[in-house]
Amino acid sequence: MSGTAQIGVTGLAVMGRNLARNFARNGYTVAVHNRTTAKTDALVEEFGDEGAFVAARTPEEFVAALERPRRLVIMVKAGEPTDAVIQEFAPLLDEGDVIIDGGNAHFEDTRRREKELRGRGIHFVGAGISGGEEGALNGPSIMPGGSAESYASLGPMLEKIAAKAKDGTPCTTHIGPDGAGHFVKMVHNGIEYADMQLIGEAYQLLRDVAGYSPAQIADIFRTWNTGRLDSYLIEITAEVLSHVDAATGKPFVDVVLDRAEQKGTGRWTVQIALDLGVPVSGIAEAVFARSVSGHADLRDASRHLAGPTARKLREDEAPAFADQVEQALYASKIVAYTQGFHEITAGSEQYDWDIDLGKVAAIWRGGCIIRAAFLDRITSAYEAQPDMPSLLSDKSFAEEIAAAQDDWRTVIATAVAQGVPTPAFAATLAYYDSLRAERLPAALTQGQRDYFGAHTYHRTDREGTFHTLWGDDKSEVEN
Repeated sequence: MSGTAQIGVTGLAVMGRNLARNFARNGYTVAVHNRTTAKTDALVEEFGDEGAFVAARTPEEFVAALERPRRLVIMVKAGEPTDAVIQEFAPLLDEGDVIIDGGNAHFEDTRRREKELRGRGIHFVGAGISGGEEGALNGPSIMPGGSAESYASLGPMLEKIAAKAKDGTPCTTHIGPDGAGHFVKMVHNGIEYADMQLIGEAYQLLRDVAGYSPAQIADIFRTWNTGRLDSYLIEITAEVLSHVDAATGKPFVDVVLDRAEQKGTGRWTVQIALDLGVPVSGIAEAVFARSVSGHADLRDASRHLAGPTARKLREDEAPAFADQVEQALYASKIVAYTQGFHEITAGSEQYDWDIDLGKVAAIWRGGCIIRAAFLDRITSAYEAQPDMPSLLSDKSFAEEIAAAQDDWRTVIATAVAQGVPTPAFAATLAYYDSLRAERLPAALTQGQRDYFGAHTYHRTDREGTFHTLWGDDKSEVEN
């Protein structure tokens, strides 16, 4: 078997299979391999007419089928399975070849693998891929990290198979060295968690407070999707809410158990934010909301807890409240993205990645789960001010939140009064208020820390580090 394939994919579950088909549909000859050869044979038999595939039954055959420099995409489970595949294939590769991990790997694992393989002269690319199985086939958003040399070899191929924004720009770019791509994909997923939770809270308010049915709420979401909330998640929310269960005739959402699952990337986003000292409260509350939903025993044991006397709005009051919910959802969404971009900035500084936030926003405009119309404006904002400290520093977004804040506050106050949990709405508003506050209670916190632990503090009126001797005279000393 001679080297005729421009790229290879090993790991032919749904994502790997569809990614291989995407490459083939775009004119590339694709070597395909799977640990169980039945999947390899099935792909070629079922989809062989879509392009040129080279079926390989062994790792040696697979590597031999690839042109130099070899480009090998791994699409297996993150963690030990990925390490096992790397250990299997790396000895068969030569200097200058490229291994691409397209799974949801932790960025620290990617940094370790990139360093190890770099020492052997092999390029390692951690490529975050968003868009699910449909995106893998028809055009995902791709977030590759790794060396500039690896992107020179791989980038044109990724740009061809990636989704295209409305202006035709491919939804992929070289994010930065080693783990930068998987870091950005992690934060993308954290924003996704927040976005989904905010949409869920909006749904709950429209149903439990405004009294709308799921079908009516679907129509509201369809209307929102024609305006500034235009996004993939709003679009599919309308589809889910309008779906009727065939077996019972009930709304689909009423027959689904209300326990949300998670695969870990949202949790990683919060954990790493804590390590970096970055406040991502909206994302964190979305992660915790999924955790709360999964504690069935705790929820069952708490059914006796008292709550307020709830009152659904009158029919004539509901439309105005729905408009207020739209304002709250939009403002909270801006804050969630703000927090995500802040974490990317902090990660870029910590690991010396030099990530271009404008390019990140640009490649999220198509293919990925959080694609949304307002990412065009985020892209423009960062292109105009690359060193912008916060998305809320952008005048247009700040003005929109200012215009939305009264309704945002009213919605949260109504939710509290009615006993409807809105942790992400509340957390994003608290973040907004914290940023605009002239003084925060952290001064008191520092005083407490100095009292019980001599942790010292800084003063507002002069430089230096100080400690109060908390005895009778409470004298102050400079450290």
